[in-house]
Amino acid sequence: MKRKRAILASTAALLFAALLGAGCNKATTKPKTIRLDYAYYNPVSLVLRDKKFLEQDLAADGISVEWTQSLGSNKALELLNSKSIDFGSTAGAAALIGKANGNPIKAIYVYSRPEWTALVVRKDSPITKVEDLKGKKVAVTPGTDPHIFLLRALHEAGLTEKDIQMVVLQHPDGRIALEKGDVDAWAGLDPMMAQIELQTGARLFYRNVNFNSYGVLDVREEFAKQYPAYVGRVLAAYEKARLWSIQNPEQFRKLFSAAAKLDDQVVAKVLDRTDLSSPVIGDEQKQVITAAGDVLKQNNVISSSTDVNSTVDNLIDPQYSRTAVSKNVVQK
Repeated sequence: MKRKRAILASTAALLFAALLGAGCNKATTKPKTIRLDYAYYNPVSLVLRDKKFLEQDLAADGISVEWTQSLGSNKALELLNSKSIDFGSTAGAAALIGKANGNPIKAIYVYSRPEWTALVVRKDSPITKVEDLKGKKVAVTPGTDPHIFLLRALHEAGLTEKDIQMVVLQHPDGRIALEKGDVDAWAGLDPMMAQIELQTGARLFYRNVNFNSYGVLDVREEFAKQYPAYVGRVLAAYEKARLWSIQNPEQFRKLFSAAAKLDDQVVAKVLDRTDLSSPVIGDEQKQVITAAGDVLKQNNVISSSTDVNSTVDNLIDPQYSRTAVSKNVVQK
């Protein structure tokens, strides 16, 4: 009898410990820190960082926020892949490259619909059309929307990247190389593209808004699985920043100008080319990214065996943005 009681007591103690452990785990299912990037090609991120909407929301939970600058989609993807950040700003087509190459991310939100890239030459350049790039030096940042834009423009003109001399440079260095005459053209990116237009008279000789893929916010899959509620909290803060940007255009322009150290004319030109009205990610983005994926396969940027449709479906996850936007509608 004593032995039976001892067994029962021991079992009860184990069950209590298990329940206690489960309670502790439940209590700790939140991150200590949420790490995001900010980028001059993502103006809403500059507002979110400046206004501290996310920090204010997370303060009661004891969660800190860390910010890291991304200089391009390729850098944001590197930071996500190395787990240096949890949320990163990329172009939609660049996110596809990351996903196809094994980067475990989900695209969950549209921070802008920009015309942020075009093909740029100096004001005195004889180049007037894409066909004129044959044999010429073109500065480009691989794995970014300007790179994909260049590939699509070449493809449309019956050329490939083998027909040009690609000079691999990060976006700011590409702009400098064009100004110095070290390259003949540059696959440009705002706000640097607007700067060179206004300051040197550089020409955007090829523009096509439909070849610009959307600006999307990506999250590490591991983070989303572990902390789904906090993905929603981040997007709620992003929504607050996006709406603030739309409702306060003058302040938005001044904030962008100060953060990026750009003059007002440059910022005005960038924002004229930036649409912040449609944050929910879904079918429109899928169509644009899928079309880019086909060209990426043809140019061996992603493996020829990649199932583009399946990869895009696996990349885009609309649930979080739908929820964040619907909550804003209700609050209004």
